Amino acid sequence: MNFLNRFFFKQHLEDDEHIVFVAHKHWRLGVQTLFLPTLLFAGVWSILYVAPNRYMFSVVALAALSVLVWWIRNFLDYFLDVWLVTNKSIVDLEWHGWFHRSATRILYSDVEGVTYEVKGILSMLYNYGDLTLEKVSTGTTITMPYVHRPRRVAGLIMTTMEKYIHSKNLKDAKTVQTILAEFVAGEMQKQATDQTKPKPFDHAQGKQGKPKTVSTFRKSI
Repeated sequence: MNFLNRFFFKQHLEDDEHIVFVAHKHWRLGVQTLFLPTLLFAGVWSILYVAPNRYMFSVVALAALSVLVWWIRNFLDYFLDVWLVTNKSIVDLEWHGWFHRSATRILYSDVEGVTYEVKGILSMLYNYGDLTLEKVSTGTTITMPYVHRPRRVAGLIMTTMEKYIHSKNLKDAKTVQTILAEFVAGEMQKQATDQTKPKPFDHAQGKQGKPKTVSTFRKSI
């Protein structure tokens, strides 16, 4: 996981959870989003070549700062709209603005299936499409558009989900096995204690055993 992923996405992870991979939208969408502010940023600074003076420098610097804020906003809008595929679940992140973000956690036990759709010439040429998760609990779907290599991402999600379910089943089996072992050990210890416990003394027979009833004692007299 690179520095940007650690910096932006670590806060969304739980204890003992790590990111397997991050599903981003296609880089073409990022280039398309950043093209205009990048071009404008370069154009603003080129004004100084035409009018290189102190007053114009202040105006250009202020304009460039505004364009830079716009560039960062577009970059975050592209980079932070992702699916975090972790060893425990899938986290759907959406960035709506500077002070508005949302995160939805989908457990693997709630995922019924993963499908992808590639439509259009550009989608086939650049290998991007829509990725959809089907939820068991609500019957709804969650879709992420413009995913790069959607078939590969869908396969990685299914592989990670199968590993999680397999490890969870092994953990549950070990837990049941431990409980049964403790139960059997307790029963064996109880039986051993009962066998070593001394029997009550029978005064009528002069030996240990079960006490006689009153009718039996009178008959013996």
